[in-house]
Amino acid sequence: MVNKFVYLHGFASSPNSAKARYIRDRFAELNIKVDIPDLNFGDFSHLTITRQINQVASIISADGKGDTEQSPPQSTPVTLIGSSLGGLTAAHLAQQYPQVQRLILLAPAFGFLSHWLAQLGDAQVQLWQKEKYLMVYHYGEGRSLPLSYDFLTDAAQYQEEILQRPISTLILHGKNDEVIPIQASRAFAKSRPWVELVELESDHTLGNVLTEIWQAIYQFCQLNKS
Repeated sequence: MVNKFVYLHGFASSPNSAKARYIRDRFAELNIKVDIPDLNFGDFSHLTITRQINQVASIISADGKGDTEQSPPQSTPVTLIGSSLGGLTAAHLAQQYPQVQRLILLAPAFGFLSHWLAQLGDAQVQLWQKEKYLMVYHYGEGRSLPLSYDFLTDAAQYQEEILQRPISTLILHGKNDEVIPIQASRAFAKSRPWVELVELESDHTLGNVLTEIWQAIYQFCQLNKS
C-alpha cells in the first residue's frame, strides 16, 4: 500500500520554510507528494497543540482514533515528518492514531515549555497570563503577532512520558541546538529502543545539514524500494 507523507512545520513557521520546501522538492524528484498543512490555520494568535493535532488528524484519517483493532482495515499508512513543535505534534499524533506507521522528527520540541518559559522569564510569563496575549516573532510572516495564553495552558498537557507506542522513529537533532538542547532527544531515545537518534553538527535550524537530513530520510523510508 502506498504511504502518505505529511510534513509538519515548526512553531511560528510556515509551509514555505526552507526545510519544508527542501524536503518537498526532494520527494517531488521521486514523484512522491508530501502534504504540508499550514498549522497557523489562518489564526496564529489562537494556536494550540490540540488544534494542530486535530487539523492533521483530519488529513490523515476521517476516523481510526484509538487502538489498532478499531482502525479501518484499509487505512493508508502515514509517515509524519515534523520539525520542532511540529515534531512534538507528530509524536503525539502517532500515539493516538495507529495509521501513523513512521516518524521522522527534526529537532523535536521535547520539553518545549520548560525550555521556552525559562528563556521568557517569570516576569514575562506572568505578564502574558495577565494580559492574555504575548507578542511573538513569526518567522513565516516576518513580523510579531499576538499569541494567546491558551497556548501555554494547552501545551502543558502534552508530556513526553505518555509517548510509549513502539513506532519506527528517526530523530535528527543538532548538537548545538540553542532552542531545544539535544539532551532532550537523547533522553527520549534512551528509554525507547524503537527510536534511532542521529546527532548532527548543527543548530536548531538544521539549515547547514539539509543534504544529510535527506539522505537519512531516504534510507529510513527505504525510498529506493518504492
